[in-house]
Amino acid sequence: VQLQASGGGLVQAGGSLRLSCAASGRTFSSYAMGWFRQAPGKEREFVAAISWGGVTTSSYADSVKGRFTISRDNGKNTVYLEMNSLKPEDTAVYYCAQDAIIRRTGVPGTRQNMYASWGQGTLVTVSS
Repeated sequence: VQLQASGGGLVQAGGSLRLSCAASGRTFSSYAMGWFRQAPGKEREFVAAISWGGVTTSSYADSVKGRFTISRDNGKNTVYLEMNSLKPEDTAVYYCAQDAIIRRTGVPGTRQNMYASWGQGTLVTVSS
């Protein structure tokens, strides 16, 4: 599978951005999807994840809960990350990822080792 992330850019604190991740290859709707980010000098961390299927559940990092929303459009093979009330500490390269296991049961994973395919990343810079 190939994942292509887009939508990053420069935004002022308090602003909004919408990231997209288009997938090709495997049956998109049957895999949970996640967003992770890596800030300069820091390790990559979990941001949000959404379960497979049409009726979905989501998981969020505490740092973005209430500000970010993950969603998916299975008809377009795309997962989105709507980011509102952005803060300078949200500055990072954002990566989308696809679950390693088809139709995984339970809540969508928050650990990086649960994901097998990764996009190239898109840079989000939030100025103060």
